Order: sequence, then structure tokens, then C-alpha cells
Amino acid sequence: MDLQLLLALVLGIATIVVLVLRTRLDAFVALLIAALVTGLVAGQSALEIVDSITTGFGKTLGSIGIVIGLGVAIGKILEVSGAANALAMSFLRVFGKGREPWAMASVGSLVSIPVFCDSGYVIMNPLARSIARVKRAGYVTLALALGAGMTLTHHLVPPTPGPLAVTGLLGADLGAVILVGLAFTVLLLPIVVLYAKWIGPKLESSVTEEVKEAVYERAAVVGAAAGGHHHGTATGVADWDGEPAASELPEDPDPALGAPPAGAKRHRVGALVGSLPLLVPLLLIVLNTVTSAIDQNTQGTLGAKYEPSDWAVPFVFIGNPVVALTIGVLLAVYVLLPRWTPRTRVQHWFAEAASSAGLILLITGAGGALGQVLRSSGVGDALADAIAATALPAFLVPFLVATLVRLAQGSGTVAMITAASVTAPLVATLGISPLVAAVACTAGSMILSYFNDSYFWVVTRFTGLEGTAALRGWSGITTAVWAGSIPLLFILNLIVG
Repeated sequence: MDLQLLLALVLGIATIVVLVLRTRLDAFVALLIAALVTGLVAGQSALEIVDSITTGFGKTLGSIGIVIGLGVAIGKILEVSGAANALAMSFLRVFGKGREPWAMASVGSLVSIPVFCDSGYVIMNPLARSIARVKRAGYVTLALALGAGMTLTHHLVPPTPGPLAVTGLLGADLGAVILVGLAFTVLLLPIVVLYAKWIGPKLESSVTEEVKEAVYERAAVVGAAAGGHHHGTATGVADWDGEPAASELPEDPDPALGAPPAGAKRHRVGALVGSLPLLVPLLLIVLNTVTSAIDQNTQGTLGAKYEPSDWAVPFVFIGNPVVALTIGVLLAVYVLLPRWTPRTRVQHWFAEAASSAGLILLITGAGGALGQVLRSSGVGDALADAIAATALPAFLVPFLVATLVRLAQGSGTVAMITAASVTAPLVATLGISPLVAAVACTAGSMILSYFNDSYFWVVTRFTGLEGTAALRGWSGITTAVWAGSIPLLFILNLIVG
């Protein structure tokens, strides 16, 4: 690889890491500056660099910006309507007594698809506390399983904004990424549960007194009042029927839904109804993927530019992510929210959702800008040639880039978008499947959540773990699922690549 182009790539990535870690600038500005540095070191003219940045930014947001905005809007309505809580309770009932860690991991993975994992964990943590309080044991296991379940889909399954952005940057099929992400989640869930069940009892004594008192004090008071002493298979455990106490659950709907009119029933969202704004768009997108594959196979145009047949056009239309997620928003607003919800309040929630998505949209666009500079400057082609000359499987490049960036600066979203930006110019040259490259970016970004990751602090503070206990519990479980994804990537590459 040409030394100048290699230097341009190394300095570009180093710029992102240094600016995010050592300055007051965020990832959006860091990515733009990295694009400038990369282009200048690679020998591009100043005007060519600016043109590449604006072109890459616009093309990327043109394809994925609307979808990210719609996705976070659905998540916000699921949160405030009580639908997320209804889905969580449904999972607890399905798994039943004795399988609470499996239920919590599954709850986490489901809720984190539409809801950011930071806020999702805050919403769902009372479920873990309620179960542990009645059982009088096992809080760390349940809290870690919940948090790591959220990590899986937060990193692997669109319409979570990070994977969604990666899909757009690499030009992968969204339906295929959803299916593979869900498959990876299901296959990695046993690692989450087994690690949580192994490490949880070891760390239970390390829980801070404040959290221990908040979780277990009430059960101890009840036991003392009854004149009993609970040990092992204590009354507290025996009384657990798979249903957390209603008083320990988060509030069903947001109080801002408004008071119902006189005589109206209290608004409550069931699990089936609550799942519609999430399931319907996902099913429509996957239906589009399946229909298009069948149509292409019938036409004999696999690998060529695809023009849908007349019979396939309706499925391609309603399965387009923009249309599918618009349908999801309509279902969320008109099915989940009661008819008396103030219009201004709904608009306020949409504004909150937009503000939470704003920075991710900017980071995604800046990632597209960096990718375009890598293409136009020749760095992408040079890197592809260098990789082709080695024995390293090409799909490991995005995985390793995402891993290194995550370790350096902490954000999984920034790590996967950076990896996708670097990888995008290589996809066609090396013959990497866009699907494999996208999943490699997202899986690589799961490694070792620790002090520089905001979610690390959310989980460990709520769990009551500090110091080495926090590293053994939370950093360990995230690294375990990262390691578990490596053999799955090799299998996926054999099947798809």
C-alpha cells in the first residue's frame, strides 16, 4: 500500500479518537475534521475534499435520515404509552418461574430495538428489582442479563439507529440485516444468560449498600414482620409466582397522556397491540426482501440492477423502510395512545424523539462524508489492494476497525459508523458482501464496555457495582458476546460470501 495513502488512513482514524477523547468536540465534528485530514494527507485538493464531504453527507442522509427519524419516533411512543412495559410483562409470563434471567435478557433485547438502551434500561430496571426483591436473591444476575440483552439488539438490529446507519452506508439490504441481526441475537442470548448466571452470585456481595437496601430491604422487613427467617428456598422465593408486584413496576403510561373523560376506562396497552408498531414495519421490510429475492431469481437478474416486476411493485413499495416505518408511526399514535391525549403533547414527544436522533443523524452523515473522501482520494482502493495481498479474511477488517475504535472512545454507535465509513470503499473492490460487512461492523462494536462508555455507568450504577466488580460483571459480559459473534461471522461469510 502506498505509504502516503496508508498515512492518510491512520491519521484520519487517529484524529477521530484523539478529538473525541481529548477535546471538547463530539464525534460529528471529529469525523468531519478526520475527513479533511485524510483528504489533505492523501494529496487531494482543498476544493475536492469539500466537494467529497458535502456529496457524501448528502447522499448518506438522503438514504437513511428519514428512516432514523421515524424509528426513534416509534420508540418514543412505545415508551410513553406503556407498550414497552406490556411487552416486558408478557415475556416474563411466557418464560415463567425459574427462568427469570432468560426472560430479562429477552425483554432487554426486544425493548432495545425501538428504544435507546440507556433510557430503556432505566425504564425496565424496576422489573429486575421487583423480581429480586420477592425472591430475595439474584439481582445482579437479572440486571446484567437485562442490560446485555439490550446491548445485543442495540448493536445488531435495525431500526436501532446505529445498525440502520451502517446499513445505509454500506448499501446492504435492510430486511436481510434485520433477519441476520435477529438470528445473531437469538444465538448470543445463551452467552448473556450463562455469563450472568455464572458471575451474578459471585458479585452479589459487592453490590453497594445503597442499592442493596433499595432492592432487598422491603422483603427483609416483610419477612421480619411475619416472624420468619428466609434462607435458600425461603418463603420469599416460594411466594414468587412469575409476576412482579404491581407496586414495584414502572408506571404503565406517561401521566402526560392526560386524564380520561368521565366514565372512560383507564387506558392500558396489551402486549399484542403494543407490539404492532414494531412488528408490522419489520414484517413489511422483511417481506420486501423476500419478495425481491424471489422476483430477481425468477427474472434471472441476481447481482444486476434490479427492476421489480409488476406483481412485486406493491410489496417493494410498502416494504420500503420509509413507507413501512411511516405505517409504524401511524399505528403507534392512533393505536397505542388514547384518543384524549393532547395533540400538543404528542407533538412534544416527537420533538423529543427528533432531538435524541439529531446527533446520530449528524454523525451518520459525517461518516458518509469520511467514506466519500476515502473513495475519491484513492485511500479505499489502496487499502483494498493491501488487504487482498494478505491472508486476512476481508470481512474481518470492518470488525477489527469497529473493535479498535470502540476500545479507544467508548461509543458503539460511533465505532460501527466509523468502521462502515472505512469499509464502504472496499465492498465492491474486495467482493465483500454488504450484508456481512454491515454485521461485522455492528458486532465488532460490542467489545468491552467500560469507563468511556455512558451505558457502562447506567448499568453499573443501577446494579450497584463499582471498581473491579463492575469490570468483571458488565465489561466481561459485553466482551463475551463480542467473542461469541466471531464464529457466527465466519459462518455467515461462508453462507453469504
